[in-house]
Amino acid sequence: MSLKRSRADLRGTLIGDRAFYAQVVAIVVPIIIQNTVSNVVSLLDNVMVGRVGTLQMSAVAIVNQLLFVFNLCIFGGLAGAGIFATQFAGAQDDEGVRHCFRVKCWIALAMLAAAFGVFLAVPDQLISSYLAAGTSEGDALSTLTFGRDYLMVMLAGLLPFAVSQVYASTLREVGETKLPMLASVVAILVNLVFNYFLIFGTFGFPKLGVTGAAIATVLSRYVEMAIIIIYTHAKSHRFAFIQGAYSSLHVPGRLCRDIALRGMPLLINEFFWSSGMAVLLQCYSVRGLDVVAACNIASTVSNLFKVVFLSMGNAVAIMVGQALGANQIRRAKQTAWRLIVVSVASNVVMATLLVVLAPLIPNIYNTEPHVREIAKQMLWVVAAMMPLYSFCHCCYFTLRSGGRTIITFLFDSVFTWAVSIPTAYLLANMTEVSIVPLYLVVQSLELVKAVIGFILVEKGVWVRNIVAAAPDEDAAC
Repeated sequence: MSLKRSRADLRGTLIGDRAFYAQVVAIVVPIIIQNTVSNVVSLLDNVMVGRVGTLQMSAVAIVNQLLFVFNLCIFGGLAGAGIFATQFAGAQDDEGVRHCFRVKCWIALAMLAAAFGVFLAVPDQLISSYLAAGTSEGDALSTLTFGRDYLMVMLAGLLPFAVSQVYASTLREVGETKLPMLASVVAILVNLVFNYFLIFGTFGFPKLGVTGAAIATVLSRYVEMAIIIIYTHAKSHRFAFIQGAYSSLHVPGRLCRDIALRGMPLLINEFFWSSGMAVLLQCYSVRGLDVVAACNIASTVSNLFKVVFLSMGNAVAIMVGQALGANQIRRAKQTAWRLIVVSVASNVVMATLLVVLAPLIPNIYNTEPHVREIAKQMLWVVAAMMPLYSFCHCCYFTLRSGGRTIITFLFDSVFTWAVSIPTAYLLANMTEVSIVPLYLVVQSLELVKAVIGFILVEKGVWVRNIVAAAPDEDAAC
């Protein structure tokens, strides 16, 4: 009898009812659609550059990996203020949301200044760090030139990207999700169309190659920013936080301190994790520019198959966070485990699709056969690891839902720098292991992370209700 009861309890913990899954679908499906559209266009964008040549594709991959650090720092930097903006919005405190919007503006400006300082000061050194010692002088110089040209144009897109994220994140926090999605889709289509015009010189446009790809991306970001800003200010009666947002730069000092306290671990985590991904690519690049090109193909293609588990993180953040906020601890625990089960199960399906399609998709790239072969084998490695990726991703957002930002930092970034990067560096520089086995070993470390994640989630270290105190009108920041 007790065995039957324990089985029933386990089933009740891991499997939800129809209403539960309906809620999951309502949250996740729109995000999956938006991410899928974005990744399909990224794939087409990548293919277009790849048809120009392997060196060009490698140059773009290197620069995009560097810019990826800035992008995630923007996300992480705004996340702390976003926690408070969401709570203020729930309390219908427009002034509080307005203060958070101003804090985001300051954060974005600081990050823009830092990014411009780094990218303008040492662009050649950053790009050259990905060029293997055995690369021929001609290939190295060409890749560096392509990368520098691409980076200098892409810098013009940092401002509209940061502004769009400040507006879009705040809009989502007050309940407006359609406008950011619409602006993003329009921008994606603009990017795709002008990539075709400017990379290949069609319909009378100049043939600019990688520089054309950068111009198309920058143009799309200004379009996205314009749509969001114009609509938000035009509908200021709906989005009260924007009324008078620029009439003063005042933000209560206590709110600044609270945002810094909660948000700094998130910013630090995003910086170290994204820079860790850049360092990992640099470790792989020791095996040559062909490996950089193959990594770029594998990353772009696999992102299309990762949209399900990446989107499930949003479901965890929302559903588990709401349960914790309502002090429904048992429901929070059940929800976390049920979402983990859904994520892992769905990604077994996605991994199977990737295994089947991995030999086919790299063939659409105009690159050398051995580059396509390496990319195919890397995709098989990713497919094998996808259930683990999805489990760890849900664990991360479960820990974060309870405000355990220090633990998430240790779980995410510290693991990357203390385990994954040293392993990749030693294998790349101290052994002759070929790239695919090297890549497999590094990715397999996700199993260690999954064990740690299971222990942390099972122990319930994340279970707590966070109540944000209202800011005092003391010294401004």
